[in-house]
Amino acid sequence: MRHAQADLKLEVAVIPVSDVDRSKRFYESLGWRLDADFVRGDGSRAVQLTPPGSPCSIHLGVQPNLFLVVPDIDAARAELVERGVNVSEVFHPGDGPDKVKGPDPQRRSYASYASFTDPDNNSWLLQEVTTRLPGRVDPGSTAFKSSSELASALRRAAAAHGEHEKRAGGQHDENWPDWYAEYIVREHSGEELPS
Repeated sequence: MRHAQADLKLEVAVIPVSDVDRSKRFYESLGWRLDADFVRGDGSRAVQLTPPGSPCSIHLGVQPNLFLVVPDIDAARAELVERGVNVSEVFHPGDGPDKVKGPDPQRRSYASYASFTDPDNNSWLLQEVTTRLPGRVDPGSTAFKSSSELASALRRAAAAHGEHEKRAGGQHDENWPDWYAEYIVREHSGEELPS
């Protein structure tokens, strides 16, 4: 049986560190880009850095973990299950340290997850990312690695454009290709989306 091929991008490796600030200074001294440094809702700290030119980043953490970024968490999970992998149900962070069953209610980017382990107990975390945070992608970068990634972006642009046309009184937008292009470029680079 032929299986579907979901995009699974190895994007983040969590590396255990004993002192987050010391490690952050070390990696920044290597010229690595600081992507994030903030406190999560559960009180833990998220620090992410990326080596120059690398599509994969590191998180400074306590336990090793590997992140696979996917454009559609449900499709990626379904494919892994079809391949015989014991994958958790989709979940999202709660107000505290507990996970809540189901995808993020607003389907926010970076907020829906599923997890699995390999036979050697290496931890993998699927994370749905549809819109990049500012600074995570170089401005103007619109390269897509696969046709399915581009198709997902086009579907999101089509849905957003439908809302745009409703706000414009239901009129057909003759310049829809320009609107789609603007939306996709802004979404891909983490900029504010057109309305």
